[in-house]
Amino acid sequence: MDIPLRTHPRTQDLRYTRTWDTGTCSSADARDAVAALLAEAWPAPVRRSVQDAQLVVSELVTNAEKHAPGPCALSLELGPGGRALRICVTDTSTEPPRPRPPDPGRVGGHGLHLVTMLARNLEVAVLPEGKRVTATVPLVAEGAGSPHGD
Repeated sequence: MDIPLRTHPRTQDLRYTRTWDTGTCSSADARDAVAALLAEAWPAPVRRSVQDAQLVVSELVTNAEKHAPGPCALSLELGPGGRALRICVTDTSTEPPRPRPPDPGRVGGHGLHLVTMLARNLEVAVLPEGKRVTATVPLVAEGAGSPHGD
């Protein structure tokens, strides 16, 4: 009996873009966009990688909403092989994100520390009318283990 070799039809990059013109970014929409994009990835990333990417995008979009008045935009890019998700958030503030000193008793202010722990790199580019914050989150395919040693 011949068993056909199954290949996934996804050979091109996967991309998603969204702009919030009202000045109210939505971290929930951003997390949903990450989940939807990564659901199309081949090979499929492990659940922990998807959650890491959702946490990073949520923190970056929340920072844009809190610290930059006006519109913001989200761009997600997953290349062939699905090894990493590139997350770009653009907002109207030229001030780069700054980590706050660690304080275990403080509620909030820990997001940038989480982003730098989960992302392979964090880049800030000042633009004529704001900035773009880019983080690349490594992804591990199902059956390949976890980037966290789980």
